[in-house]
Amino acid sequence: MLADAVLVKRCLTGCPVASRELVERFAPDVIAVCRRLLINEHDAEDVTQEVFIRVFRSLVRWDGERPLRPWVLGIAVNRCRTAIGKRAKAPVIADYLDESPDLKPADDSVELAREIRAAVDALRTEYREVFVLFHEQGQPYEEIAEAVGRPVGTVKTWLHRARLEILDRLRCRGLVPEEVLPKTPISPG
Repeated sequence: MLADAVLVKRCLTGCPVASRELVERFAPDVIAVCRRLLINEHDAEDVTQEVFIRVFRSLVRWDGERPLRPWVLGIAVNRCRTAIGKRAKAPVIADYLDESPDLKPADDSVELAREIRAAVDALRTEYREVFVLFHEQGQPYEEIAEAVGRPVGTVKTWLHRARLEILDRLRCRGLVPEEVLPKTPISPG
């Protein structure tokens, strides 16, 4: 595997092998972030393509002293923000309705996982971005900070608030015991 700077340099010379390697290296993370932030599979695929178009257009401006991954994920987060903004202005259309009954036996872990996903999806955009990047993508605070364009302290604060909101929602739904939650109130912000 080529180092980031070498890979970018080869991409800038128009090397198709290098371009393919760049996409293959970062596509799993980009599509995962897009799926999680956008929720809709088709939107995530479209935005993933936009991300790589933007990456290749902007490679000349990448700072070779910094890691490439947070820069690419920052573009992904920004493209997701744009897509969410456009979606908010467009009328909501249901893609499909599943009319088949769920015949699987009830499983508390399935319900908990569904509630956690719903709680994450309900977070304000900034909180959801850092939560997904940290907990689902395993990114360190510094790379998340770079990806979302905020200081590390802000990332930590948003992540803490996201966790509190998720726990509060789970507690309200009776899925987490009362003593799991800290006693400090959640302040908007």
